[in-house]
Amino acid sequence: AHGTAVLAAPPGAGKTTRVPPALAAAPGAGAGRIVMLEPRRVAARAAAERIAEETGARLGDAVGYRIRGESRVSAATRIEVVTEGVLTRLLQADPDLPGIAALVFDEVHERSIHADLGLALALEVRAALRPDLRLLAMSATLDTARFAAWLGGAPVIESRGRVHPIETRWLEQPLVQPAAGRRAARMEDAVAEHTATLAAESAGDMLVFLPGVGEIARTAAALAPRLDPDIAVVALHGGLPFPAQRRALAADPQGRRRVVLATAIAETALTVEGVRVVVDAGRARRAEVSPATGLPRLVTRPVSRAEADQRRGRAGRLGPGLCLRLWTRGAEGALPAEAPAEILTADLAALALELAVWGVADPAALAFADPPPAPAMAEARALLARLGALDATGGATRHGQAMARFPAHPRLAHMVLTAAVEGPGQARLAARLAALAEARDPLAGHAGADLAPALAALDAPQRAPPGAREALERLAAEADRLARAAGIDPRDGQPLERAEAGALLALAFPDRVARRRPGEAPRYLLANGRGAALAADDALAAQPYLVALDVDDRGADARIRRAAALDESRLRDRLGTHIAWVAEARWSRRQRRVVAERREMLGALALDTQPWQDAPADSLAAALAEGIADLGAERLESALAWPPATRSLCARVGWLRAQGGAWPDNLPDLSDAALAAGAASWLAPFLTGERAPGEIAPAILAAAIEAALGPDAVRAVERAAPARFVTPLGSRLAIDYTRATPTLSVRVQEMFGETRHPSIGDPPVPLVLELTSPAGRPVQTTRDLPGFWASSYADVRKDMRARYPRHPWPEDPTAAIPSRRATPRGT
Repeated sequence: AHGTAVLAAPPGAGKTTRVPPALAAAPGAGAGRIVMLEPRRVAARAAAERIAEETGARLGDAVGYRIRGESRVSAATRIEVVTEGVLTRLLQADPDLPGIAALVFDEVHERSIHADLGLALALEVRAALRPDLRLLAMSATLDTARFAAWLGGAPVIESRGRVHPIETRWLEQPLVQPAAGRRAARMEDAVAEHTATLAAESAGDMLVFLPGVGEIARTAAALAPRLDPDIAVVALHGGLPFPAQRRALAADPQGRRRVVLATAIAETALTVEGVRVVVDAGRARRAEVSPATGLPRLVTRPVSRAEADQRRGRAGRLGPGLCLRLWTRGAEGALPAEAPAEILTADLAALALELAVWGVADPAALAFADPPPAPAMAEARALLARLGALDATGGATRHGQAMARFPAHPRLAHMVLTAAVEGPGQARLAARLAALAEARDPLAGHAGADLAPALAALDAPQRAPPGAREALERLAAEADRLARAAGIDPRDGQPLERAEAGALLALAFPDRVARRRPGEAPRYLLANGRGAALAADDALAAQPYLVALDVDDRGADARIRRAAALDESRLRDRLGTHIAWVAEARWSRRQRRVVAERREMLGALALDTQPWQDAPADSLAAALAEGIADLGAERLESALAWPPATRSLCARVGWLRAQGGAWPDNLPDLSDAALAAGAASWLAPFLTGERAPGEIAPAILAAAIEAALGPDAVRAVERAAPARFVTPLGSRLAIDYTRATPTLSVRVQEMFGETRHPSIGDPPVPLVLELTSPAGRPVQTTRDLPGFWASSYADVRKDMRARYPRHPWPEDPTAAIPSRRATPRGT
């Protein structure tokens, strides 16, 4: 009656199968359809089958489903279960949603991008076009208050359902403590051990949650010798064909007890028949985008408490159950409350394209529970612009609209649709590449990173290695479907030009074109600036260019898992509009000088390099200033040909600033650290084309420093901290300002007759006098010259007269005439 609602009920309460028929029969539904969104294809099909079975309908009549590549609906369909992408297409095709009475968002806690987008679009449709459209959000583990607020203050319905008691156990010690270097002693062995132990002391089928397909395979191998031979081990994951998934959901036809090893696919919406025991490894595989490179990656993270509760609930659907959590009870509090929304961590290209087609430039215009991060959206839009999907205003081009309708990621849609313009042979090859790109490697373990063997195997799946045939047959069917979506007959007789595979993939992944770095190791630089590497013995290791389709973005160099060789001429043909000549003057750390070049660039890749002969002086100056900053304070003095007077001026400024008062505000920082870091401001304007620090003339340094100070400040510094002290004999001796207190080094004889200690500035600051022998060696340091004459001088005189008899050493230095010369011999 309110029009929106939030429903929270535990696993097994009947949300997925009972609510849609109830809504269809509710007053106000009329003849409108009830469309329920499920996050996974296997769940959508299973839900539709179960609803049809419970209502006595034939699948495809009153109850049907639509998923990517498959549809069982008719004009009579009242309840339709769809996957996320299908709902988005319904909304984009006709926002009025004619004939639809209600949208049901099942398992909304999973927070997939398409579910968030679908709900945001549906809320706008309801507000602007269809106030009668009913919206229902459902989940077993739900922050009801937050979702109710998202739906505009929707009422909350909570149901306890038919809750069977579930005993929960935890480990006394953390699960994984592998010995150094032992790969097999990871999670899988421990999971197998605990599962086998629990199988011996419990009854009913067992459901074991693992993060991925690899872990399922390794756990199955570890379980085999530990279990009773009469117990069947069954895998359940999204990569299996639907018949195999259906068999995993049903009881064993021979009546055997089963251990079902499943990914998060079994976490929600599905009922695995006969399960009374759940073993939760406590890990989940999530898709993220590297913030540094923009590359997607799959990461294994601890489950959230909400996910753990969903998994636990699987044990109590049919009766009292048991759940073993493979972590300690104390560790449970450290688990996150909920899994992060996919919109915050995943690739946003598809979302950005859908928003552009919808006509929304700013995601804030829609009611997202979590707005997409601005940096990730900017990256996504930049990619779409490179693919020709967005125009200069950010709107969707005709090509972008076609990409949005195409049933694949925007990258792959661009590749297939572009190839379709060039002919059936290219389009069929692109469709095969797209099918391979969206699936796990069917030849994993049988080939290296090269896509070519899998591409060839699609022609003859029967010749593939054992275990790969079924996957290849599914991929071939998916490739045919994608070709038809592009308007191409997949049975067209035009031959495939497999040599074009790398060039076609470059259309989809221009940022992952890779060029081999110099050296023996197969290390590459990607066009996005990321380093990557192949295994040393990989068949592609000698290729100068690759397109990296699948990259594990971890470590100093990302690992290239799947790629295709790329010919440079084909690269230039396909990505010519992405290639541009860039003139750049840059600092070379290795050469310690500025290098000026014109480079032909594809992203971060230099395809060709030429000297930039007529580089302007300002470009060279900016690069040289950057180089001086790179050298740092430690090497500033040795790198530049400083005039002594300029170094003295910098030191005097530094001393004055250290005195406090108004000096720090009136004088710039001329320390070596500040000069190195700020070379672009004080030095670059005075450079005239120099390319190395040693080429900068001393006069340029002097003029630059004086300009940084200004003439008034130079005069003020000279008054307060003069560079030289004039002795009684008229000698102009340099004052050393590099010490804590300005110091004057002077011969004892030159200070004869002085009865006051010398000082500088106003108010006066006494100099430190370093009095030296006629040979220039220090004999006394003092801050009190009259006191020295009256005390220590007598001892110095006694010692120095013996060493330097030809120099004057009067008994009363205050009455003596200053001198810098020795008495001539014979006088």
